[in-house]
Amino acid sequence: MDELGHVNNAVWVTWIQDASVAHWLTAARPQDRDRFVAVVLRHEVDYRGNVRAGDEVSAITWVVRAPRGARYARCVEFHAEDGRTIVASLTQWALVDRETGKLARVPVEVAAPFLSDDTAQKEIG
Repeated sequence: MDELGHVNNAVWVTWIQDASVAHWLTAARPQDRDRFVAVVLRHEVDYRGNVRAGDEVSAITWVVRAPRGARYARCVEFHAEDGRTIVASLTQWALVDRETGKLARVPVEVAAPFLSDDTAQKEIG
């Protein structure tokens, strides 16, 4: 909590990453989870409200569009109990090959589960 009794900004960034990773672990094929890892290149966060201890929030995340090379953009939004968006983020990620440690172009088959109607948006609660 910050000095005003709100969730600290650094905590929001941790939650953004947690929601993103949870979506990857849920939607990615096992062989893709074993072969690749995603790293953050940039976070943009808009704070539209506050959360205090005891408040409940839910997160929803999705990949914005088809990746370009190794890069892709992901949105994560946090909603208050009344449905208001209180934090919205856009994060740039890059795919890394675990074996080589180098950036890897996102194969179509790796991106497909995140762009399909079934898993395009994933609520992480």
